[in-house]
Amino acid sequence: MSLNVIDLIKGQLGPALVSQAASQFGESESGISKAIGGLLPAIVGGLANNSDNPGVLDAITNASSSGILGNLLGGASSSPVISTLLTSIFGDKISGIVNAIATYAGISNNSSSSLLNLVTGATVGSIGKYAADNNLDKSGISSLLGEQKGIVSSLLPAGLSLASLNLGSWFGGGTTTSHAEAAPKPEPKIEVTRSTTSAGTNPDRNNNEGGGSIWKWLLPLLLLIAAAYFIWKQCDKKQTTTTTTTTDSTGSTADTAATITPADTSAPTATPVAKTDENIDLNGVMLKGYKGGMEDQMITFLKSGNYKNAADDAALKDKWYDFDHVNFKMGSSTELEAGSQGQLDNLVAILKAFPDAKIKIGGYTDKVGNEANNVKLSKSRAEFIKAALAKAGVGTQVLEAEGYGSKFATVDAKASDAERAADRKMSVRFAK
Repeated sequence: MSLNVIDLIKGQLGPALVSQAASQFGESESGISKAIGGLLPAIVGGLANNSDNPGVLDAITNASSSGILGNLLGGASSSPVISTLLTSIFGDKISGIVNAIATYAGISNNSSSSLLNLVTGATVGSIGKYAADNNLDKSGISSLLGEQKGIVSSLLPAGLSLASLNLGSWFGGGTTTSHAEAAPKPEPKIEVTRSTTSAGTNPDRNNNEGGGSIWKWLLPLLLLIAAAYFIWKQCDKKQTTTTTTTTDSTGSTADTAATITPADTSAPTATPVAKTDENIDLNGVMLKGYKGGMEDQMITFLKSGNYKNAADDAALKDKWYDFDHVNFKMGSSTELEAGSQGQLDNLVAILKAFPDAKIKIGGYTDKVGNEANNVKLSKSRAEFIKAALAKAGVGTQVLEAEGYGSKFATVDAKASDAERAADRKMSVRFAK
């Protein structure tokens, strides 16, 4: 399974940008979001169809240093580079795409045109950054784009097709429809024939004059074998997926599937918990967080006296707490996703309430990309959080910031972006 480059771009087109674009263009957020969902696979398809175009490859190669990702709403819509690139990719098809997206999303043609530039800027910028981070030359970029041809049509949302965008001939005909509209394929016909050879003329055949009497004993035997296999698989499943009741530092118990933890205990071992938004009591001050989330677990641990009674760092290093809300933008170590600052403020409040407590920050990535770059990125993110905490006045309580890259990632690099998200996280543990 090839890399889906759309996964690289989505981080640039999140709720914060949708909200800003809706306000700037005078459209509803749902309309802007719908338009982006239709434009993104169309633009990726356009780039894929021009994977050998020197102008396209130059634009992507230079995008990493252009700063376009930092000013999508302002820079992309007026950039002559983007306008030239769109003309190179779509030619006289641009107006048709703008009209089709405007009709599909219920927005004006002007807004659709501006979004076409914006999404193109986000796409080119994200691919350019990925190429720079992974040392891809123009040949590597061309191969990456070419791999997208097989998946573009399946990524279009329901209600849009390559044909409606006037792009059908690029990927297999003008009548190509999206996966949500595809007509069902006729079921293959199975023709059953019966041999006319007489049993008496074939010495290798038993005499079955009963007209299928062999099935009278063969069919029950097959059913019996199938039932035995099913029972065996169920028993085997029960034996290999045992559950263990564990007790964490809060005194609560949870049933979790038995797993083997890595020998290097720097990996987070916190058990995922159900997230219920509520107020978390910090010595009478209410923090906004999740019941059983990072803040709740850390406060409970500190109040229990377990930190104070820990003899040394070895007694603390096995328990990590994953941030619930702190997320960085795709490929960035200095830009947080919207909503991340709130949990950093909560951590500052906890450390100020327990000034004797010390912590360590850990950063982690998924398995995609060059591992040296992953380690560098994860460490930079950990150091960013450490610096943010120092700026808030609790820097002396942060002993270390370390990046582990994909060392402890468990999800395959070929899995979807949503599945790999579990490996991309920031964590914190107590230290001495």
